Amino acid sequence: MRHATRRPDAVAPTASPTAAPNPAPESPPPGRTPRKIVVVGGGSTYTPELIDGFARLRDTLPVRELILVDPAADRLDVVGGLARRIFAKQQHPGTITVTDDLDAAVVDADAVLLQLRVGGQAARMQDESWPLTCGCVGQETTGAGGLAKALRTVPVVLDIAERVRRAAPDAWIIDFTNPVGIVTRALLQAGHKAVGLCNAAIGFQRRFAELLGVRPADVHLGHVGLNHLTWETSVRLGGPEGEDVLPRLLAEHGETIARSTGLPPDVLAGLGVVPSYYLRYYYAHDQVVDELRSKPSRASEVAAMEQQLLEMYRDPALDEKPALLAKRGGAYYSEAAVDLAAALLGDAHQTGGTGAGPYQVVNVRNAGTLPFLPDDAVIEVQAAVGPSGATPLPVDALDPLYAGLVAHVTGYEDLALQAALHGGRNRVYRALLAHPLVGQHGYADHLTDQLIQHNREHLPWA
Repeated sequence: MRHATRRPDAVAPTASPTAAPNPAPESPPPGRTPRKIVVVGGGSTYTPELIDGFARLRDTLPVRELILVDPAADRLDVVGGLARRIFAKQQHPGTITVTDDLDAAVVDADAVLLQLRVGGQAARMQDESWPLTCGCVGQETTGAGGLAKALRTVPVVLDIAERVRRAAPDAWIIDFTNPVGIVTRALLQAGHKAVGLCNAAIGFQRRFAELLGVRPADVHLGHVGLNHLTWETSVRLGGPEGEDVLPRLLAEHGETIARSTGLPPDVLAGLGVVPSYYLRYYYAHDQVVDELRSKPSRASEVAAMEQQLLEMYRDPALDEKPALLAKRGGAYYSEAAVDLAAALLGDAHQTGGTGAGPYQVVNVRNAGTLPFLPDDAVIEVQAAVGPSGATPLPVDALDPLYAGLVAHVTGYEDLALQAALHGGRNRVYRALLAHPLVGQHGYADHLTDQLIQHNREHLPWA
């Protein structure tokens, strides 16, 4: 959904950081320690959204140094230039450094944000195309394409995390890299201080708040499931114990909400919950396949948009994120990332923050929250977040309609992670056979060969 091109070996220390000073530093809020934040995949066209958040929300998370790491020097220089201009315009006292030297960048970091895309948009285009050959959804985070992305990504992320652990053992890793659930599970199983983050929940929170005419801080979501497989089962005002206004929202704004999910209003009315956009790949699979076959891929649209954005970023007069960036995806990513980093580092809610309150929707270890899943599964739910990590809030018993699909996809994610860690054609085949969007032997066998063929350069075992 949102990241810079990266090769598996692309974080080798090959160049020295370069930095440009910003305006004279101001004093941080009393009692607050300005932080060192590192963004891996900093050459992404998403990065100005993140920079804008750090600049606007500096009272929530004071930052003394922000380092953008990426092997693509041309993109990194362009994005870094705009990032510095955004900081300067908003008179942020921190410095912004760009480098391809990961090991030097993460020394003594407080938090490391991962937003990388192994194989770049070219790999995404493949992920969205070859599954369609057998009538399966072609998508970059779920189904066969999502498995391909996981196989390319998990080994790279684990290598980065090990290097972070050596250079900054106390740093928190915030993973925004898809597939977030599988990647976060890999990080946690390897013992890293990691939390996964997606912008789906904050998008719903903002949308519901607007419809209700209240502050986002007043909206507490009953958000439950797995990354890109979630439902809003309640919308409470004022906190976890507040009034549930979801029935009113669906009654008064059902058509508006349905449009954001890609599903008909009668589906939401019948369910009584709000599925995430990604549920349309399950609830309207054949319709989605027909749509994907009949129009240009999302990857091709994004690739063209990225070229436009980079041209805009090169303009030395541009000192704010352009409106076009909103069409790239990742809405409210910066607010979610700043809130999460501030909470993990103990800086949250001392000056009002952005309204996240003590809770935030994150990807975290299940640990009994959903009793039908293994403890080490990674779920996406509301959690209390602080310096000791994220602790899931209790979740009401999940309707079998949703619990069954969650259990099914969790089984797939376990097999996908084994394939990513250990390789082998049979592990890939087993993961595909287990995925509810594939599920047939003939499809799984064919797609296994297609996946390996299109990703061989990223799979050493192949």
